[in-house]
Amino acid sequence: MRKLIVTAILTLFSFTSANADLGVNVGISGQMGLFAASATETDTGTDGTTSGADEKNSESEYLGIGWGSVFIEKTLGRAFIGIDYVPSALETDSKEERRADLGVGVETQTVPVVENKIQVDFEDLTTYYLGFNVNDNLYAKAGIMTVDIITNENLGTGSTYGNTDMDGMMFGVGYNATNDSGLFLRVEGNYMEFDGASLKSANSINKISLDSLDGVSGKLSVGKSF
Repeated sequence: MRKLIVTAILTLFSFTSANADLGVNVGISGQMGLFAASATETDTGTDGTTSGADEKNSESEYLGIGWGSVFIEKTLGRAFIGIDYVPSALETDSKEERRADLGVGVETQTVPVVENKIQVDFEDLTTYYLGFNVNDNLYAKAGIMTVDIITNENLGTGSTYGNTDMDGMMFGVGYNATNDSGLFLRVEGNYMEFDGASLKSANSINKISLDSLDGVSGKLSVGKSF
């Protein structure tokens, strides 16, 4: 479905962008957001750092982050469709954990300590959206998002995690002011919610699951209508 939406949007842009009367908007945005995330780490039984059943640790955190993006839109009467792209990676802080390795055959008097470090980059955050102008200034929009998750880790087990991607949805409302030359300024509020994602280490001992990720953001955009 996502590929069909992207193809349709790009085809429409290619077909109509040469006609100035139909309307194309381009611009840049700055955005600040506050997100709530919950995740679970699973350490597999006697193969991992515990000699008993699987060990699970869950954490919830709040993350404040800012980012910039570029966008292009096609107006269709009072409606519009668009693509918003974040060219730089959104980086999380590095998470460190020290844990005693209680694997099978380890004498408790000489329990080694393993150290796990993990940091995640969210790359190529892209939003495909459809909007509607309620009046000359107010608008609402909804869309789907996709982002690549790149893990940067140093596990005490010597293993590594792979990379994955994640989809989500967004809803927003905003205020648009345009002058006679086609320059416009927008102020916008958004709600974003992502689907979960799971990653298993190469040795199948550790698994991390992003159970939920959602947040709100404020967005300021400037651009030009053609």
